[in-house]
Amino acid sequence: MYFLKRILFFVPLLLVISFLAFMLVRVVPGGPFDSERKAASPEIERNLKAKYHLDEPLLVQYGRFLGGVLHGDFGPSLKYRNHNVADIIAQGLPISLTLGLTSFCFALGVGIPMGFFTAVNKGSWQDYAGSFLALLVICIPGLVVGPILIMLFAIKMRLFPVALWGTPSHVILPTLTLGLYFSGRIARLMREGMMTTLHSEFITTARAKGLSETAVLLKHAFRIAVLPVLSYSGPLLADLLTGSFVVENLFQIPGIGVFMVNSSLNRDYTMVVGLVLLYAVLLLVLNLAVDFAYSMLDRRVKYE
Repeated sequence: MYFLKRILFFVPLLLVISFLAFMLVRVVPGGPFDSERKAASPEIERNLKAKYHLDEPLLVQYGRFLGGVLHGDFGPSLKYRNHNVADIIAQGLPISLTLGLTSFCFALGVGIPMGFFTAVNKGSWQDYAGSFLALLVICIPGLVVGPILIMLFAIKMRLFPVALWGTPSHVILPTLTLGLYFSGRIARLMREGMMTTLHSEFITTARAKGLSETAVLLKHAFRIAVLPVLSYSGPLLADLLTGSFVVENLFQIPGIGVFMVNSSLNRDYTMVVGLVLLYAVLLLVLNLAVDFAYSMLDRRVKYE
């Protein structure tokens, strides 16, 4: 019943998000036709506004936008001529999804074992080395990591392509660039969760019953310690799936991250609102999935 209510709540929440995004993007000074190389004459500007219905009252424009969304049409892009917002999203989203999922899997595959290992070996040199590496990748942004990886593995060693997107080998360097930072965050969360769990009473009870240390760590402690990582995974995956402007721009990847930033700078109203709605839907769905997984891992959690 709880999850059904959450799903039904999506509709009014998305309406509020779309309305705020629709209005706020028009409050910002400037317009979609202000950055042209040559300023348009007043007559041409009036014709352009009439073509895209920008001369109508905002509430009328919003109603027209909602009518299009119900039919799967976010309207035409105001900057990418002869292209609809839905077409651009359909073209770039699969690429951003692929990059986001591979980066997410890499971050989990590196961060969870590192956090687990450092917590189990607390106070040892392995703990210090692992914690140092986790902090290091958190502190170094992708804008720095990407060029270093390109110089070493693409230009010097010639193991991977420098940029673009096409073959599986094109995925590796962008995945490392995007996933390293988040692997450090996950490692820190996993370490803290594991250390807190190891001091719990049920762990002491499990050890008192004579269970092996491996069984205590993997069967009892891990499933509770990983919960903070699980909570962080929902927003993290939504961020990764919608793409990263820095990584996509650095490796010349045609995902939607570049469109998200450029459309904001160019006042491409329809593109901005369409991408905001896409991000909102991903965030809501993934957070719902996280809540469901949370209840499966920790039976003490009950949603009413």
